[in-house]
Amino acid sequence: MTKAAVIQASSIPFEPQLSAEKAAGLIRTAATQGAQLAVFPEAFLGGYPKGAAFGTVVGSRNTTGRTHFQRYMDGAVTLQGPELAYLSEVVNETGVYVVIGIIELLGRTLYCTSVTLAPGQGIAGYHRKLMPTGQERIIWGFGDGSTIAPVDTPFGRVGSVICWENYMPALRQAMYAQGTEIYCTPTADDRPTWASSMVHIALEGRVFVLSACQAITLSEYPPQYREDFGLDAQESDYIMRGGSMIVSPTGQVLAGPVFDMETILYADIDLAVARAGNLDFDVTGHYSRPEVFTLSVNTAAMKPVVFSGD
Repeated sequence: MTKAAVIQASSIPFEPQLSAEKAAGLIRTAATQGAQLAVFPEAFLGGYPKGAAFGTVVGSRNTTGRTHFQRYMDGAVTLQGPELAYLSEVVNETGVYVVIGIIELLGRTLYCTSVTLAPGQGIAGYHRKLMPTGQERIIWGFGDGSTIAPVDTPFGRVGSVICWENYMPALRQAMYAQGTEIYCTPTADDRPTWASSMVHIALEGRVFVLSACQAITLSEYPPQYREDFGLDAQESDYIMRGGSMIVSPTGQVLAGPVFDMETILYADIDLAVARAGNLDFDVTGHYSRPEVFTLSVNTAAMKPVVFSGD
């Protein structure tokens, strides 16, 4: 039996070190409650720029938007940077495995990435979002199949699928086929309908689903951001309402969803429940029809420039 924690909290937008310090306190709190795994929302380090247009319309970008993008870029982190190194120390200190969403700077491109930190190991795995949604495609690059592998832990295989990637059936199938048992969904989707998707995925994959979304008000963003905010909201309004939850492989909601507040959700994870559920359903095993349907997954790293020599 493993105790898992889902962290529903606001990051400190565009201030990754301060967000890392806040995350450290939340990890320590979860550890005092016996949690061995803690899952944070999408873009917790770097921030999710909800409501920002970055000066873009079809066929045109403006100077103000580019300046705002530069500010956003300055708030991103690298996999080798001090923020994740600091959180790795906290993971070593507490013994808690952590899945956390970051805005990753690689070269001159930003990626929405989920990082798994393991005690004594640091970064045990990371996943770059394959398909940014809507206007996210303006500010984030596209990941590839080289980062979709789950991470082995003492309490099961932990996989990460970010936000609306969960609406990609082929990606879900690939995650199940790799033996994912604890299915983490860092997200920015705070709609009530998200809960239905999480229950479906738990049943479909016979997996524990741990979904984490920020609960953050407009007032927590910098003044310049608030001036350009493109949605109808007051400063005290939650612009991401949370809705985090934990679901068992039988579709039972174990915790949440909770809205409009910061909180930590806890639930016990017993993989025997998932395995017992395979009696009548294994989507990549006895319930598959490979003579009718097959899925080919490219897990090679895609490099835009390849240098070769003699």
